[in-house]
Amino acid sequence: MSIFLIKIGFLPITIWDVLDVLVVGYLFYQIYRLLRGSIAFNIVLGVLLFFSAGWLMRFLEMDLSSLIISQIANIGVITLIIIFQPEIRRFLLYLGQTTLHGRFDFINKFITPMAGEISDIDNKDINEIVKAVFRMKARRWGALIIIGNKNNVDDLAKTGQIIQADISEELLLSIFNKESPLHDGAVLIHNHKILATSCVLPISKNDALPQKYGLRHRAGIGLTETTNLSVIIVSEESGSVTFSNSGRYRDINSPEELTDLIRDVF
Repeated sequence: MSIFLIKIGFLPITIWDVLDVLVVGYLFYQIYRLLRGSIAFNIVLGVLLFFSAGWLMRFLEMDLSSLIISQIANIGVITLIIIFQPEIRRFLLYLGQTTLHGRFDFINKFITPMAGEISDIDNKDINEIVKAVFRMKARRWGALIIIGNKNNVDDLAKTGQIIQADISEELLLSIFNKESPLHDGAVLIHNHKILATSCVLPISKNDALPQKYGLRHRAGIGLTETTNLSVIIVSEESGSVTFSNSGRYRDINSPEELTDLIRDVF
């Protein structure tokens, strides 16, 4: 049964038509979020330009050029799957790791009186992380800190040493002290605990990363390309602080800026 909303001329518009447009718009927005800031986004623009040129050639009846582009388009889907394999993998991982529990938590933020606020324990955890990061920045200690509350991180934790400790500035500093046997690898923070240390991360395959980013940055950004986790990176060479999420990254200039980004994750 169709529910008519409006009628434009002979074209009736139902509530399902509106829902159809919203669903398609949401899917395109999520695809844009996945591709934005990566080299794949430039490839998408190139592909769209290519098919626009093909449409124009057909319109102008340029039969030979149109035929060549049509033949290329026949294998275009397989080609795109090969080119965008990392982005497709990231999207499927995102769907698998985003649980229904997390969805309801998102809804609850808008229906409870405390909407938009976080608990004192969250504030304490964030403050401890931020203070540790900027003390390491001042000392030029290299660090990798992974943050994520709503993800399955068991496989990642198994690559390091499980410690299940409370989050504290002193503990983070002791882990990333250059004399510590645990300073290599990444610290994994999960459910308000330092779950593991010395975790091994995948290396990013993004050739567009700035030359100033070394192996530590490529490992941190590489993890966010294939998971729904966030990573804080402190450079040992320059002392710069970088925050990465969904394959995107940005340099952090102040504790307040880092606090806001971590708050979004929690």
